[in-house]
Amino acid sequence: MGRKTIQEIQSGYKTGSWTTLDITKYYLKRIKKKDHALNSYITVAKDRATGEAKRLEAKSSSGEQTGLLYGIPLSYKDNIDTKGIRTTYGSSIDANHIPDKNAAIVQRLLLQDSILLGKNNLHEYALGVTSNNPHYGPVHNPWNPEYTPGGSSGGSAAAVAADLTAASIGTDTGGSVRIPAASCGVVGLKPTYNKVPTEGVFYVSWTLDHVGPITANMTDLAVLFGAMTKQSYLPYLTQDIRGLRVGVPTSYFNEHIDPETYALYLQSLEALESLGAILIDTDVSFVEGNSEVSLTIAASEAGYVHKSRMECCLSQYGADARAFLESSRDITSLQYIEALKTKEMYMNMFDKLFRERIDVLATPTIPIPARKIGVDEVHFGDYTESVFDAMTRYTGLFNMVEVPALSIPCGLTSEGLPVGLQLVARKEREDLLIRAGYAYEQDQLKEFFRLRDQICAGYKSSN
Repeated sequence: MGRKTIQEIQSGYKTGSWTTLDITKYYLKRIKKKDHALNSYITVAKDRATGEAKRLEAKSSSGEQTGLLYGIPLSYKDNIDTKGIRTTYGSSIDANHIPDKNAAIVQRLLLQDSILLGKNNLHEYALGVTSNNPHYGPVHNPWNPEYTPGGSSGGSAAAVAADLTAASIGTDTGGSVRIPAASCGVVGLKPTYNKVPTEGVFYVSWTLDHVGPITANMTDLAVLFGAMTKQSYLPYLTQDIRGLRVGVPTSYFNEHIDPETYALYLQSLEALESLGAILIDTDVSFVEGNSEVSLTIAASEAGYVHKSRMECCLSQYGADARAFLESSRDITSLQYIEALKTKEMYMNMFDKLFRERIDVLATPTIPIPARKIGVDEVHFGDYTESVFDAMTRYTGLFNMVEVPALSIPCGLTSEGLPVGLQLVARKEREDLLIRAGYAYEQDQLKEFFRLRDQICAGYKSSN
């Protein structure tokens, strides 16, 4: 059958080309055949999915009105509660946890007649960026299984890239939707803070956490995000970007960056300009030091969330998750409050920037392509940085600022690894990101997507 967009799947239902059960079985067969090489799922809800598909077929046959996501199989990051389906949070401590209630976003999308395929592998408790999980095994990147898919929503992005789900729902505290989207060559959106409900998601940080979609293309993102927010974003796909003011940072986002990644970013700016966007040099020097601020907030709040588990089960955490949580013990209340005050300053500065000077800010999503599984450091000449710090350096800021941020592919390195372009807008202006992202995709990414779907449909295990 090959990859189909959400709209193509639903068009096939209308013409009788296939049924909801046919589509569900297509994904389940691909998961069974392919996921041993990727390890993108922790739990596959085969019986639940096929039962839902049959129920939806009967619903449609009876003439009942169907929802926006009728017959669309979705997967969910395994820190999002699903009623009656094991939800491990990527941990051994909660390995047997079976929620008695769906997370708010799961319930919302089920009411739109989507189908729940299963739960995706992730970095333990979403506390990292590689998805190298010590309890369920590492997730592998479908472009090259020796590499990580990014994280913490690595299983979701890998599954979307490899066509093991129509789309997936992830979470993002410091980049955990956008980092794996960039690493796997798919589209990921971190919405405006609180635009999508987080009830039923296991928190890292209630101040920074967002729920967002990961899709194969911008049209799927517009459809899925519309169902997630009960708004329509499809009309923005038809609007060009002539006159759109695109901010180009003159500092910070061009420092300590892989040369190929930076070159592809510059090419993406040229493409936006050729489409009619107006590039505007933008001073963002005020963001220096933001990573430390974000880390202070995230670690403080994660330490509180995990307090009881740390008291009883600290030894059951993987080494990196344990180290992150233990670091929270060294953060004082004064440091936490100062970090929140600085967060507020960043919000005010960006609000002013978007109101007075630009419509969209364009940056690289991450300064490096994916690294091999097990690699912990990255080198920029004489400068050495942890993979965690490098991968969150350009993304975590926008969780603090609470504005929407989109990652869309912008090319491949000489090693054949994807690179992401990050587009950022003012609060509640996801429409601008969808408009700009779609225009860029249609102009630049048709061949990229063809190559992605060819490679990621036929990857081989690294074992």
